[in-house]
Amino acid sequence: MRVSQEIYERFINNSINYKQSKYHNKKVTYDGHTFDSQKEGLYYLRLKVLLDLGKIKDLKLQKVYELQPSFKLNGNTYRKITYKADFSYISTEDNKLHVVDVKGFKTKEYLLKKKMMAYVHQIEIEEI
Repeated sequence: MRVSQEIYERFINNSINYKQSKYHNKKVTYDGHTFDSQKEGLYYLRLKVLLDLGKIKDLKLQKVYELQPSFKLNGNTYRKITYKADFSYISTEDNKLHVVDVKGFKTKEYLLKKKMMAYVHQIEIEEI
């Protein structure tokens, strides 16, 4: 395999970062919580302000919802399917549950789980 002189020099000088994330996001930490992206971390800070102002309550991070239980069929065990929301909270204005996912890229798996959440739990995921 042939590579360009530039790529070869970057490889020799260890300037190629092989640990870069798949979607080029950068993890950040606020209040001891590590978030998958800066956008998600900043949204958390916004929610904390709303929580302090009493506009929202019951703020939860990484809440897991079961979409399908595990089951056995013909000697095969199928694992359960879950969805992990970035944030969930209740608005104090209308007492409505909000399930929020901070998205940079919508995968096919996410789109399927979003549809399953709407069907199984009657909850529409809000995307930021």
